[in-house]
Amino acid sequence: MKTPKILPLLLFVLFPLLIQGQIIDREQLLQDIKYLSSDELQGRKPLSEGSKKAQKYIKKRFKDLELTSQYQNYTQYFSFNNGGNNIVDAANIIAFIPGEKSQNIIVITAHYDHLGKQDDKIYNGADDNASGTAALMAMAAYFNENRPHHSLIFAALDAEEMGLQGAKALVNDFPFSLDQVILNINMDMISRNDNNELYASGTQHYPQLKPILKEASESAAVKLRFGHDIANSGNDDWTHASDHAAFHDKGIPFIYFGVEDHEDYHQHTDDFEKIDPDFYFNAVDLILNCTKALDENL
Repeated sequence: MKTPKILPLLLFVLFPLLIQGQIIDREQLLQDIKYLSSDELQGRKPLSEGSKKAQKYIKKRFKDLELTSQYQNYTQYFSFNNGGNNIVDAANIIAFIPGEKSQNIIVITAHYDHLGKQDDKIYNGADDNASGTAALMAMAAYFNENRPHHSLIFAALDAEEMGLQGAKALVNDFPFSLDQVILNINMDMISRNDNNELYASGTQHYPQLKPILKEASESAAVKLRFGHDIANSGNDDWTHASDHAAFHDKGIPFIYFGVEDHEDYHQHTDDFEKIDPDFYFNAVDLILNCTKALDENL
């Protein structure tokens, strides 16, 4: 029986669509966010046993990928003062992938800490920010197989909820010259939105990045919006709302991917069951496409 001539043509046309979305391992992504936001981790408050379990999990994922790091066992320990209390041995978990064509660096960040337990209620922080942390690991897996142009640092940051302390520690004790850092991509709350919208904040400050992002998002399943990055613009200014602020304050361009606040923001109801798996997967796929475009065009 002869193969119809239309079949090879259809396969040629549909093949890019068939492989799209397979770049990110959906099952692994959802497994990661589910574990990181589980009751077992007790809300991942810095220095808690739950935080240590999160650290162990992230480090294992980096080790399984055989990633390198400038820090022993992927861990950058740091201290800070919080309301008169000296916090010692908070920990950023950091991996490195060398670039093929450039010594410049893009730093990809997501904070893994959350609020812990309050009044016997566990603040699991599924969207804030197990979502960004799981996406960080998914992107590390992709770029481990697809070498980037620029070197990439993947930083799972601690103590964001206590004043962006992990990000401040990283930029103040960076393993390379900060002059080599050309961009920070930060992910914080990316797993749910009723309007199917994800924001890229930062292009008001760094307008050269917007055309790259617009082109990379043209065929995305999630709508990429721009804004939340300038005061008196009619919406909240997110310029200093998350870890990217520490980079911006050093004059390093940033793009912050996130959704607008929802009813479970900083509530004990921010659980895995509240995320939108389809939106989340598509949002991570979009962020990866934008990251690839930025890596190739900067």
